[in-house]
Amino acid sequence: MNRKELINQIFSKKSFLCVGLDTDIKKIPQHLLSEPDPIFSFNKEIIDATARYCVAYKPNLAFYESMGVKGLVSFEKTINYLNGVCPNHFIIADAKRGDIGNTSAMYARTFFEEYNIDSLTVAPYMGEDSVKPFLKYDGKWVILLALTSNKGSHDFQLTADKDGERLFEKVLRVSQKWGNEENMMYVVGATQGKMFEDIRRIVPNHFLLVPGVGAQGGSLQEVCKYGITKDCGLLVNSSRGIIYASKGEDFADVAAKKAQELQEQMAEELKKLKVL
Repeated sequence: MNRKELINQIFSKKSFLCVGLDTDIKKIPQHLLSEPDPIFSFNKEIIDATARYCVAYKPNLAFYESMGVKGLVSFEKTINYLNGVCPNHFIIADAKRGDIGNTSAMYARTFFEEYNIDSLTVAPYMGEDSVKPFLKYDGKWVILLALTSNKGSHDFQLTADKDGERLFEKVLRVSQKWGNEENMMYVVGATQGKMFEDIRRIVPNHFLLVPGVGAQGGSLQEVCKYGITKDCGLLVNSSRGIIYASKGEDFADVAAKKAQELQEQMAEELKKLKVL
């Protein structure tokens, strides 16, 4: 999916919601455990219930890899289902890959050729040659870690050099030499609040993938206040707050209501900020 197609989806749906498919076998409703593939059954119902309210899905690989081969089968079935029934949704593999060039090339082949996924989260800290292999695919995106929402982000990402440039700022500045607004996004945690202003000074037009709204305490309104652009420029992810909103047999219906609530808030934010 290219940038124009993504923007068109956002404005046509009045939504920049990404639903995180962080599917944990220990958290899904018990009645699904009798299914041949409980993980896929759960994902399918969540997708069917929320597709009208979101523009993207983000399965986190850790939740599938934790189950070995059968988890990866569930992941592949989920991706195939998304590509079949949601061809206009933006699909993100949250895998945080990044290694020496030939290894990154194999990761890129896995997600962009084998699975045909739109985008992949990538760690930038091994530098240019660890990221460039992912940028060789037309219509595919790298989503580079910049400023994350976890407590430990302060350990490295906010440290400054002798000139006062913080590490996340250097990542944003240097990485623009590798990719561009058409093939690179950045991960910025919703809990970073006003720091979005600093980020927008360096990358005024790039899309940002924003986790941390909902269960992690990030504010959608604050993210929009400091991070939104004329093209929206945001994909805001919610995982636990949607997919685990109910542990009962009504889990899909409740997930749909939670997704709808967020979509309606997003529509209001777009309208209020005169983006719509």
